[in-house]
Amino acid sequence: MVTSDRETGPDHGRQKGGTVWKNLSKYTPIFFFLALSGIIFLLRNIHTLEKLNCQTVSTLYQFQSSIHSAFTPEEQPPVDHNRSYCGHLGLEPSAEEALEQRYLLESIAWPEPQPRLTPRPLRQTSDPAHSLFAILPGGGGREWHVGDQLEALVHMHDFQGRPKRHGGDFLLARLHSPELGAGVAGQVLDHRNGLYSAVFPLLWEGSVRVEVTLVHPSEAVAVLRRLREEHPDRVFFKSLFRSGFLSETTVCNLCLPTTRQPLCNYTDPHTGEPWYCYKPKLLSCDTRINHAKGGYQKHLLTNKESLLFQSGVNIKVRVHASGSDSVIVQPEKKDKPERESSSVRAEPIRVTPSGYYFQGSWRALGGVAMHQFNDSSAITQCLKGKVVYMYGDSTARQWFEYLNAFVPELKEFNLHSPRNVGPFMAVDSTHNILLRYRCHGPPIRFSTVIASEMRYVANELDGLAGGPDTVVVLSVWAHFSTFPVEVYIRRLRHIRRAVMRLQDRAPGTLIVVRSANLQALDPEVSLYNSDWFSIQLDGVLRAMFRGLDVLLVDAWEMTLAHHLPHALHPPPVIVKNMIDTILSYVCPEKS
Repeated sequence: MVTSDRETGPDHGRQKGGTVWKNLSKYTPIFFFLALSGIIFLLRNIHTLEKLNCQTVSTLYQFQSSIHSAFTPEEQPPVDHNRSYCGHLGLEPSAEEALEQRYLLESIAWPEPQPRLTPRPLRQTSDPAHSLFAILPGGGGREWHVGDQLEALVHMHDFQGRPKRHGGDFLLARLHSPELGAGVAGQVLDHRNGLYSAVFPLLWEGSVRVEVTLVHPSEAVAVLRRLREEHPDRVFFKSLFRSGFLSETTVCNLCLPTTRQPLCNYTDPHTGEPWYCYKPKLLSCDTRINHAKGGYQKHLLTNKESLLFQSGVNIKVRVHASGSDSVIVQPEKKDKPERESSSVRAEPIRVTPSGYYFQGSWRALGGVAMHQFNDSSAITQCLKGKVVYMYGDSTARQWFEYLNAFVPELKEFNLHSPRNVGPFMAVDSTHNILLRYRCHGPPIRFSTVIASEMRYVANELDGLAGGPDTVVVLSVWAHFSTFPVEVYIRRLRHIRRAVMRLQDRAPGTLIVVRSANLQALDPEVSLYNSDWFSIQLDGVLRAMFRGLDVLLVDAWEMTLAHHLPHALHPPPVIVKNMIDTILSYVCPEKS
């Protein structure tokens, strides 16, 4: 018969406990010796540790943190559902800034049912498999010619095959000729009644094919909008603090609830861009070592909402044609009569894309003539005597990596920078070429960035001399997808002002602004990096720099028009076309 301590009484428990303590006491000298040895080792190596550079120390403490995290669950920031997001942090916008912000928000307003509908079961949501499109006109022997516009009417249906009666679906459209290596982005117009028009310019001869893709149903867009409003901190960040051999890691973000512990305020004194970390319990705020992505908040969707984000079902799925999906385009007519519009609107919209692909090469519509830089010597001659500064996210870093790898004369200077983080620098001393890359300031989701390297683009631009031999490349978009659009507006406003100051003091400086691009989506990525977030930011970026003397590299259309799958970091063939676009402006062909 087995009895428990509770059954045998307290005296038996005390006797048993005393026996255990007696056995443990025999090992006390060993424990004491190990502890003393550890203290002596630390004291003897503190001086050596202090001599290590910041990156090495950070790596050591990352290792320490990884050991600690193996025994403790990943800490996520507290979720306070009763607080509103502090999108107003920083300097209060002036009346003029507030007016501009209101205009920008209205310009990207997404169609939604009025009044807003309550969450619907999956069977009542948009289903690409039941939806269809038809090229207008539906019949007859109409001819299409280069210079005309082609329109397709998209009919959205739900999973029960019933027509949708409201808009808000996120659709993409492109026109392409695979055998010609040709493609162009189409423009989608939401009629807000379940019907959508996809309009394309006809720019080349031959057979052209219409392609329509549902990125997200309107019901999923509503969920993404809610996540942006209610969970802007669903990507959270962290910083390591260190003094001597003491270290702590705390959560950081643009806005943090103050109910948990005091905050360290790292608001930039020049731009007013806010950034906060929870104050360490034992260390001061000025002992911050680095910045890093902390992780992603999970379990943000209800079971019903999760059904709206299914790969192969309602995330980036093709909508099929009702009838033929292609037409034959004839050569342009010299004297063509006015045609009766086949549009469902009284006044058809005119589509003016930034460019198109033909034989795999990007042909810009407007601006300087495009030409190809197919060998490294051509790039070297173009960049001779030039300084190229690249600021932003990893899509700007991708351009640095392309040039550094493609042009052997460029030698990367070892700055002992963390891989994929930077800063980076490459030099061709023979041809007097300098190429530099630096990431933008927080929020940025890189693995680990030394705190002293966290610099805002506007401040960096204010430190440039500029001039006709200076090229400045800006790509700031991907890391702002989870935050309210107001945060992105504020950041671009500071950058735009710095650009204008640079152009005023150094005329001839070439400013290149890279737009957002499409990327691969799955159920998880959609919640943080959806193309719907990107297209909203892209609309703001285009409006903010419209009218300024800058070169816009339209990465959105260049990834949409191409036949290769979407990717956050576009494949080399697309990157080459982007670089060719920039170099065509740096070194325009002489007539």
